[in-house]
Amino acid sequence: MKPKPVRTFTAIPSLPPSLERLRDLAYNIRWAWDEDTLELFRRLGGRLWAASGHNPILLLGMTSQETLAHAANDEGFQAHMARVCRDFDAYMERDATWFRRNHGDFDGPLVAYFSAEFGVTECLSIFAGGLGALAGDHLKSASDLGVPLVGVGLLYQQGYFRQYLNEAGWQQEAYEENDFANLPLTLQRDDDGEPLTISVDFPGRQVHAQIWLLQVGRVPLYLLDTNIGVNSRPEDRDLTDYLYGGGDELRIQQEVLLGIGGYRALKKLGLAPMVYHINEGHSAFLTLERIRRLMQKEGLSFAEAKVACSAGVVFTTHTPVEAGHDRFSPELMDRYLVEYAARELGLSRRDFLALGRENPDNDHEPFGMTKLAMRMASSSNGVARLHGQVSRKMWQRLWPKLPEHEVPISHVTNGVHVPSWLSMEMKQLYDRYLGPRWREEPGDRQVWRRVETIAGEELWRTHVRRRERLVAMARRRLRNQFKRIGAPQTEIEGAQEVLDPGVLTIGFARRFATYKRATLLLKDPDRLARILNDEKRPVQIIFAGKAHPRDNPGKELIQKIVALSREEPFRRRLVFLENYDMAVTRYMVQGADVWLNTPRRPREASGTSGMKAAANGVLNLSVLDGWWDEAYKPELGWAIGQGEIYDDEAYQDNVEAENLYNLLEHDVVPLFYKRGADGLPRGWINRMKGSIATFTSFFNTHRMVQEYTEGYYLAASERYQQLIADNMTRAKNLAHWNENLRRHWSNIHVDVLEPEPIKELQVGEQFKIQAQVHLDPLVPDDVVVQLYLGRVNAADEIVEAQTLPMQAAAPNGNGQYVYETNTVTCRQSGLHGYTVRVLPRHPDLPSSFLPNLVVWANGSG
Repeated sequence: MKPKPVRTFTAIPSLPPSLERLRDLAYNIRWAWDEDTLELFRRLGGRLWAASGHNPILLLGMTSQETLAHAANDEGFQAHMARVCRDFDAYMERDATWFRRNHGDFDGPLVAYFSAEFGVTECLSIFAGGLGALAGDHLKSASDLGVPLVGVGLLYQQGYFRQYLNEAGWQQEAYEENDFANLPLTLQRDDDGEPLTISVDFPGRQVHAQIWLLQVGRVPLYLLDTNIGVNSRPEDRDLTDYLYGGGDELRIQQEVLLGIGGYRALKKLGLAPMVYHINEGHSAFLTLERIRRLMQKEGLSFAEAKVACSAGVVFTTHTPVEAGHDRFSPELMDRYLVEYAARELGLSRRDFLALGRENPDNDHEPFGMTKLAMRMASSSNGVARLHGQVSRKMWQRLWPKLPEHEVPISHVTNGVHVPSWLSMEMKQLYDRYLGPRWREEPGDRQVWRRVETIAGEELWRTHVRRRERLVAMARRRLRNQFKRIGAPQTEIEGAQEVLDPGVLTIGFARRFATYKRATLLLKDPDRLARILNDEKRPVQIIFAGKAHPRDNPGKELIQKIVALSREEPFRRRLVFLENYDMAVTRYMVQGADVWLNTPRRPREASGTSGMKAAANGVLNLSVLDGWWDEAYKPELGWAIGQGEIYDDEAYQDNVEAENLYNLLEHDVVPLFYKRGADGLPRGWINRMKGSIATFTSFFNTHRMVQEYTEGYYLAASERYQQLIADNMTRAKNLAHWNENLRRHWSNIHVDVLEPEPIKELQVGEQFKIQAQVHLDPLVPDDVVVQLYLGRVNAADEIVEAQTLPMQAAAPNGNGQYVYETNTVTCRQSGLHGYTVRVLPRHPDLPSSFLPNLVVWANGSG
């Protein structure tokens, strides 16, 4: 038995008065990307820093009073702390941020950014992989840029698992509790000092959550935690134990808490963002709560409140694989949300479930969170150019009458927060040659062009030091792995001889999902062994990554790599490092020579590890998928394949493995070992410089957040404010217009008027098209009529189309109008075709495509 406390209290580090500012620095995660602040904490003890898990709160608690007293009287430490505090205060109080310079002051938060995971620092395990790392980088760049943004997520007691391998090389999972009292978290309290809490309705009960704050530079991140005594059921207290743990019921519980509870938390904190950014579909239920509050506060109908809510919602999808989108059975929806929808939103079961279905009348169809998010958002986007295309194809079935390229899903290509992933040595190098603006304006291409001025030998020496540190880290971790599983002493000692700090090093580190094909390089072990063990030009490979706890095929890939690493030809040239985390990521993206990525196109949404590597001068070798599809330049990296998509996956694997081996044997390895008279690989160094200058200036989250702000957030905020002004007048008008439009849309039909059908035209010849459109009782102001003109392919479909407006020339009576184009010029030869279509039009409609209403002439759509 383990007795429970009758009372609890929190013990905090006791600091000498002159060191009290260390507490301020520790409770703001800005230290995670400010090297000078990190160095200050490391001065209290390098081993303690490592033992604390890079957590300054725990570090201060572990540091002896004697050491603290010594630091308080150490002039050097005091001077260092004073400098760090000046920089910190200047950062927090700076008026001339990018946002303020370009968009002025904003009263309160502009946007609330909701995500199921946030990868801000390795000492707080509330993220699983790329989605969380991106969310963390989003907040950091928003902070640097001064964008008025708040984050909302869940505070997982045990977070994502710690990975370890058994003797057979099979992944095992261990969960370690996040000790909130020893983390840079602050419990939010009311005026009486009591914890601020919110509640959400579950079947037969309410579940309560308290609100914690993680300060990320200028940006607050609020996190919900249900492990509190007022929740009498153990399963309710355990609700926020694990990230992506359990089955569908736990998942829907967490998503109700994140979406509905997260919205309520912001209201409890007195925050009223104009815009809500849904980062993946997990938090899409927040839109229901925003609608509920608008209905309750403003006396609106569901339709009116939905119009207002949607104006201020932005949705980002990250998943190009159908199975990766959350869907919940009708039974789970009945249990958790149908009563809420009826009581609070006035919706019937059918109408509510239709928000997340393709076919409202198919009662067996699950409720899709991505569908809900897309229907509730005024704008949706993918996370890379190719991913935007994939998403439009995947979700065209929600807009079946639109051509694929017009499905209203755009893209904002991901990036990385450059200072968070650069090595200290590279930061110092950039400071010397590029000046301070690479930190402040990493999207300025002029700044990065100065990379060409970096002395080649200095860049190379810096990179070699990072490779040496990567090898040293790998050896330490291997030694610990071998000790833990009880390996023979000779094997433990042999870990010190694994890898060579002077050898071409390939890094592969990511989530071990089968579509990422981690073992593609192992397709021909004999050929790989020859490449790795070439006497004059050896190569070595470092693998790292976690498989989902329930993904046995992913675990089998890890086991296969581990088994191969134990065979003699590979023992010193191929390793797998267990428990991949942010610290391992930094070592690898900073120290590898080549970053390998082998997804099965087009299943990689973006991928950001290659961007982190590129910022450190590491060259990319990747399939043309995700970000690399739009980034690749043959003089700056290597492409596996030419962007083909195969029906036969086994054949694809064989072809691309052969291509990968050829690239290594004939391009990558020879270039790395081609040394000049000065012993430097000048060709390789030139590629490093080009890669840094070209990729880092674009694939960074400063550019990404600026794009979201100027292309999405500000536009959504303006739309929302316009709709809610004057007692919600425009929201009500738009809702009533939309209702009237849908009631009468089926009455519209279009006939192309062709007294003499066009049979043949010469290039350069001009023509006009007329169409008769029956609108009654709608009027021309309700619609836009367009000519849709393009080439005709072998399937008798119009492709490479252009759309041209048509004007209402004259009414024909009985609600019929004649529309005609301006003069149209035939600009190229070949078989062409055209049709005419009608779309909705309203000054407050973000896009004519969003209502999913289209009428094509003579059934041509």
